[in-house]
Amino acid sequence: MYFYELHESDDDLYSDALLTHEQEFTEEEFFELVQEARHRVQDTFEEETLVEAIARELERTHGFVYVSDAMLVAAVNVSRIEEENFIATIGAEEDEGDEDEADDSDGTGLGRDAFRTLIVDLDRERPN
Repeated sequence: MYFYELHESDDDLYSDALLTHEQEFTEEEFFELVQEARHRVQDTFEEETLVEAIARELERTHGFVYVSDAMLVAAVNVSRIEEENFIATIGAEEDEGDEDEADDSDGTGLGRDAFRTLIVDLDRERPN
């Protein structure tokens, strides 16, 4: 099994996608496949990011497996502190099981999963 990664970064969003394939491609071969897929989907994709759209296109057209969060079977939080080690909820289980967190607990009218990205401007010149 060979692993490939896609990165998308613009000024506001950073996104990655991990793909696997049984065949080994050179960097140049993989780049060409990605470029072909990008040209096919860049103006018409329905996924949240271009990276996800390219990953899905490579999955459909070239037999890659897009290792997305939807494929997760289990997640475990790991820490040196014993109490912080636990089985984490993933996907829909999280939404169904944590009604208190999904509600409007902060008064904003938005649930816990309302945002996927947080952008913060930091003044690195100013001392703390």
